[in-house]
Amino acid sequence: MHAIGVDIGGTKIAAGVVDDDGTILAQTRRDTDPDDVASIDAAIADVYRELAASFEVREVGLAAAGFVASDRARVLFAPNIAWREYPLRDNVAALIGDDDVRIVVENDANAAGWAEFRFGVGRDVEDMVMLTLGTGLGGAIVSGGRLARGAWGAAAEIGHMRVVPGGHYCGCGHEGCWEQYVSGSALVRDAQAAAVSQPERAAALIALAGGRVEGITGPLVTRAAQDGDPLAVELLTEVGRWVGEGAASVAALLDPEVFVIGGGVSAAGDLLLVPARKAFGEQLSGRGHRPEAGIVVADMGNDAGMVGAADLARI
Repeated sequence: MHAIGVDIGGTKIAAGVVDDDGTILAQTRRDTDPDDVASIDAAIADVYRELAASFEVREVGLAAAGFVASDRARVLFAPNIAWREYPLRDNVAALIGDDDVRIVVENDANAAGWAEFRFGVGRDVEDMVMLTLGTGLGGAIVSGGRLARGAWGAAAEIGHMRVVPGGHYCGCGHEGCWEQYVSGSALVRDAQAAAVSQPERAAALIALAGGRVEGITGPLVTRAAQDGDPLAVELLTEVGRWVGEGAASVAALLDPEVFVIGGGVSAAGDLLLVPARKAFGEQLSGRGHRPEAGIVVADMGNDAGMVGAADLARI
């Protein structure tokens, strides 16, 4: 028996049929409007019908970017989709119209982290923390082989730990959240600011962006750093430092065996990981008297949310 995993983004959904080994057997996509939540429901039902026409499916996992309630049925809040106390599971179930199909909703970072734990770089450990460095900073915690959801389903919103009192304003309404220093958005903000204040140092970045400061993106910074541009290397080193320092604080609380780094910024590889590991070691409490967690890049790629959602639907 197979499960369908659906990764719901701001402008599209990706869905796939996933077997017990985490292998995607078939997949499809649909464009969506984040402000039209009913259209998202309809698109999910549509991809279910397309995939279920060729495979026997009894579980559907929906990976949603937002605060998911502990009943695994509702999205309490989402920053980029108009979900507020939204009954996603029941709405989709009504459109599918098959009482034999089990539908669960999971936080998208939790789903990606679970995929890495079950089938990826975390498959040989029992305690791991996933950090997804994308537009923001998502997280997933696996402790003792179990996914941590918390009392109300909102555990592992790790990007909103406050690391700098009075720091950069965050979309959550507070200041100094970790994701304002560890994310693709933070990297782009700082790169564009450097291009304005230090145009000579940023000449390579500006050129890659077609001469437009506002055209500088995270992937362009990574590309410039891989080509040896000093400013781009410095920008990624700073993000890596924040990764390591924050991870040391997380280690004081959770003591994981490994930190798994995913999301678009992880494409920087050692340009990010080397400074992260250095900062982690420097800030780790009790260093020299305890084993140190590894910091590694995720290996499930963009399929992680889909695979993890499908697998969690079976649990």
